[in-house]
Amino acid sequence: MDATDKLFAGSIPEIYNTLFVPLIFEPYANDLAERIARIKAANLLETASGTGALTRVLARRLPAQTRIIATDLNQPMLDHAAAKQPQPDRVTWRQADALALPFQNQEFDVVACQFGVMFFPDKVKGFSEARRVLTPGGHFFFNVWDRIENNEFADTVTNSLGELFPQNPPMFLARTPHGHYDVDKLKNELTAAGFTKISADIVDFRSKATSARDVAVAYCQGTPLRGEIEARDASHLEKATEVATDALVRRFGNGAIDGLIRAHVITATG
Repeated sequence: MDATDKLFAGSIPEIYNTLFVPLIFEPYANDLAERIARIKAANLLETASGTGALTRVLARRLPAQTRIIATDLNQPMLDHAAAKQPQPDRVTWRQADALALPFQNQEFDVVACQFGVMFFPDKVKGFSEARRVLTPGGHFFFNVWDRIENNEFADTVTNSLGELFPQNPPMFLARTPHGHYDVDKLKNELTAAGFTKISADIVDFRSKATSARDVAVAYCQGTPLRGEIEARDASHLEKATEVATDALVRRFGNGAIDGLIRAHVITATG
């Protein structure tokens, strides 16, 4: 993972939340929240909460007495999430590293992580921290994207940028969000962290957008892919967005478009 893969700052949080969250994150937030709601947890910790896509659904779905603490490594993302939370007293927001959680042993019934473990530089350590703060028999829920070829918008954008920058193609999407789909490897890492019961489901949805341009802006300007583009040529951000738009139009057509998104949903208990 490159150092810039975890950089969510500047205008990225706003674009991410406005375009990217409804594009690919909302259906999986609903799926994960439904699974978590069955547990009837008293204390829940969310790691890598980003702009709060899952957090907001959990706040609506879980009983009012459930304590929800949402954390993220990036303070700008937390600030944006807190500002968007309709019930400001429902969630406690806290900046924290998922690999060094500032909580006591066995403090939570559930730990949840929506598309965040791909950013852990040491997954066994991150999983071990989740295991440490869970009560005996507590549940760890998370999801990861499947390979990029099975996530059609991301695949199209990545291929188009490879044509724009053939000598040094920006590979953030393939490398990090879509680079950790090996479920057997994840299960081994969870076992090494102390989890004993692990299950995995493949979950497909259709990603829908009003235009190819919205998809291109979401990926090129609302994720750390932006930093990769600007590192190659700071003046080419708009050009890259246009190239991605054109590729999406060629593959999916003009007007409203939709494409396959696929993820693995993991449940682990100690």
